[in-house]
Amino acid sequence: MQALLGILFHSIGGFSSGSFYMPYKKVKKWAWESYWIVGGFFSWLIVPPIAAYLTIPNFAEIIGSAAPTIKVFTYSMGLIWGIGGLTYGLGVRYLGMSLGNSITLGFCSAFGALVPSIYYNFYPTEGKTSFTDMLSHTGGRLVLIGVLICLIGIAFSGKAGMLKEKDFATGHEDKDKDFSLVKGLIIAIISGILSSFFNFGIEAGKPMAEEAVRQGFNPLFQNNVTYVVLLWGGLTTNFVYCMYLNYKNKTFGDYNNHEFPISKNTMYSALAGTMWFLQFFFYGMGESKLGNGASSWILHMATIILTANFWGFYLKEWSGVSKKTFNTFLWGIGLILASIVIVGIGNSL
Repeated sequence: MQALLGILFHSIGGFSSGSFYMPYKKVKKWAWESYWIVGGFFSWLIVPPIAAYLTIPNFAEIIGSAAPTIKVFTYSMGLIWGIGGLTYGLGVRYLGMSLGNSITLGFCSAFGALVPSIYYNFYPTEGKTSFTDMLSHTGGRLVLIGVLICLIGIAFSGKAGMLKEKDFATGHEDKDKDFSLVKGLIIAIISGILSSFFNFGIEAGKPMAEEAVRQGFNPLFQNNVTYVVLLWGGLTTNFVYCMYLNYKNKTFGDYNNHEFPISKNTMYSALAGTMWFLQFFFYGMGESKLGNGASSWILHMATIILTANFWGFYLKEWSGVSKKTFNTFLWGIGLILASIVIVGIGNSL
């Protein structure tokens, strides 16, 4: 029952993440950097402490009493993850919702599953599984095999991208004019690797989450304390870059130009930002039930991939491609999802 609840929570969070960009499509006449940072304030600054207060009222005291090294390391992982979040949007632009999310989140799944275990190899922690432990245990080896299959699925997705580019170059020039495989792959790989550091940040901030549990709060919401510090890092990276773009593109006027629907734009951006945060709100609940960072992370990514591909099909991103191209893409998705099952079995062992 606990595992089923974990899967349910991850599925809700994954659907929220895979759909969060849709409200941004309702924003009118604002530059990307303007609506991205407005939504970001809700994602990273406003909603996380509200969620933490509602579930762990003294979260501020827990953060304040935590060791400085824990807070600095958690915040630093948020900074690195923030770069991955910035490049995510570009990857989707050049590759589309389906392919862009599959490749980016595939890499994110693989590295997010491995990074914590590598960390515990250098900083052993009681009750935590190191990379060496995984190699010496049947379940751990299955998890690593699952990660390998995930990477093979990414390779199939990349091949589908190459075929798609070829299809569009020979008779479908009017389709997906922003599509660029080389740019998209480079950006998606960078984004996927750096985005996985969010999981590293969750692991780094575990002492704060565990302190909340020790004080008697529901373990279901323990990660809400960690998110506050971790997302400060993401806010810093995104704020600096968006302010730079506002300056470079002369778009500071978006925020007070009443010729634009400011209230509606703010509402849709706030909705998108809130939906984005809900993915990790439910991720924390799912992880508390499954109890393993590797399987939780890769399951969460899988549900996002499925949702993103649903929207990709809805937007008809694969219409007009050859049967071979589409089948190759389906093989890639199938392998990525199969890797989730193998990781789950490995975790249960």
